[in-house]
Amino acid sequence: MRVLVVGGSGGIGAAFVELLCGREDISQVLATFCFHEPSFVHPKLHWLALDPCSDRDVAKLCADAGRLDWVINAVGMLHTEERGPEKTVKRFDTEFMLLNMQVNTVPTLLLAKYLDKNFKGVANAKFATVSAKVGSIADNQLGGWVSYRASKAALNMALKTIAIEWRMRLPQVCVAALHPGTTDTDLSRPFQANVPKDKLFTPLYSAQCMLQVLDTKTPEQSGRFWSWDGSELPW
Repeated sequence: MRVLVVGGSGGIGAAFVELLCGREDISQVLATFCFHEPSFVHPKLHWLALDPCSDRDVAKLCADAGRLDWVINAVGMLHTEERGPEKTVKRFDTEFMLLNMQVNTVPTLLLAKYLDKNFKGVANAKFATVSAKVGSIADNQLGGWVSYRASKAALNMALKTIAIEWRMRLPQVCVAALHPGTTDTDLSRPFQANVPKDKLFTPLYSAQCMLQVLDTKTPEQSGRFWSWDGSELPW
C-alpha cells in the first residue's frame, strides 16, 4: 500500500510515519511537514513540504502523489504560544476561533476536494483525520474550550458530509474521524496535570491503536467517529 500522512512532523503524525514505515504491507509513505523537515529517515519514506491550509499546495500535493491507499490527516492545534483554549465564552476571541477553524477543519476539506483521482481503482481505501472527543456535541458535559470544540465539531461534520458524498463517487473509501485519547504531545502538554498516568498515552501507543482501528474498518462503516480503543463515539 501507498500511504499519505499529512502533518507527519507533529507528535502523533510522526508516530504514524514511524509505525507505517515499519509495516510489511506498506510499500511507500509520503509524509508532509510545514516548516522544518524532520530528521527521521527510512527507505520507504519521502518527506514533502506542505502548507495544509493552502488550496494551491494541497492541489499540487494530490496531483503529484499518484495512487494512494490510505490518507491520514494528523494536523491540528489546541493553543498557541500567546493563547490557550478558552475556559469560558467570555474569553472568546474572533481571530483565535478563525485560526482553530483554519488549522483543525480546513485541511481535511481541501484534501477531500482533490483526492478523487488518487483513490480511483483502490479497493478498501481509507481517509481518516485525527479529531477529538471534545468535538462531540452529544458528549459535551463540561463546556469550555470554545474554539477547539467548535472547530473539531466542524471537522466531524465535514467528514460525515464527505462520507455521504463519496458513497456515490468513491464507494470503496472508508471515511473516519479518530479520537487519539490524551496523548503526550506539545498540543496537550500544558493540560496534563490532572490526567491519570494510565490515561496519558505515548504518541506511538496512540497511533498504533488508531492504526489498529483503521485496519478493521470497511467502506460500509464510512462516516463514523471512532475512539482509540475501537469504540464508536457519538457525533
